[in-house]
Amino acid sequence: MHDTQRKRITVTPAISASTLALLAVIVANAALAFGPWFVRLSDTGPVASAFWRITLAAPLLVGAALSPRWRAVGTTPRRLSPGLWWMIALGGLCFAADLASWHLGILRTTLANATLLGNVATLMFPLYGFVIMRAWPTRLQGLALALAAIGAGLLLGRSYQLDPQHLVGDLLCLLAGLLYTAYFILMARVRAVLAPLPALALSTAASIVPLLCFALLLGEKLLPTDWAPLIGLALVSQIVGQGLMIYGLGRLPPLTVGLALLVQPMVGTLIGWIVYHEQLGWADGIGTLLVAIALVLVSRRARA
Repeated sequence: MHDTQRKRITVTPAISASTLALLAVIVANAALAFGPWFVRLSDTGPVASAFWRITLAAPLLVGAALSPRWRAVGTTPRRLSPGLWWMIALGGLCFAADLASWHLGILRTTLANATLLGNVATLMFPLYGFVIMRAWPTRLQGLALALAAIGAGLLLGRSYQLDPQHLVGDLLCLLAGLLYTAYFILMARVRAVLAPLPALALSTAASIVPLLCFALLLGEKLLPTDWAPLIGLALVSQIVGQGLMIYGLGRLPPLTVGLALLVQPMVGTLIGWIVYHEQLGWADGIGTLLVAIALVLVSRRARA
């Protein structure tokens, strides 16, 4: 009996669902940070590259969502209500407008600015949680949010001072961030009913036609000569990045999701430094450190 009791005590517990979801959104944002680089490498128009990101990923996502193995994961009702269909359609439209605005801004500012301003949902989505969902932060979460806000300000402030001519690109990326927040709010409600893959597949499919219309209205070059950047954009950004993001969106509070978004500007700044020789300074280092501390505080809360 003594041996049996000791074996029970030494069993290692499995990783918690909240910790797994937090890891998922961190990896998701690291993958999404490569999006601006793929857009710059593409030889189509910026909005056209967003169209191909969605169009190339949609068949894989729809096929996976229809497979019996993945349909069994999560809650997936046989029939969707009209209200849910409208929410999915509106979410797809917001995501399409987000990508169009963001991809236009990517070519007019630095990678650091594009990833940071394109993720103002870092602050907006937690505010939605505080006001609408009454998910008020604890002291530890409030400290994490304050550190993240200071870190984000340092990352943005120095980068913007390098070239004030980035204003148009910054504003486009800021608009994209607001649209991304609306997409998050809509998809958080969809995820309360649907499993991750069906939710992502349907919202992705709903984005195809709006993005095609945006690209045609802007008169952009639609067909590429080099498919590699677009395939990378579809696989890394949409399937891996957005897929893991939707998974975590239904399992984490808005504050945690919002803070995890700051992984994107951290990775984006690093990519800009390595690939495009965008200068880094002490403000970038301190800002990155503060964001990392905020993520550690949030991860401790998630494990608790």
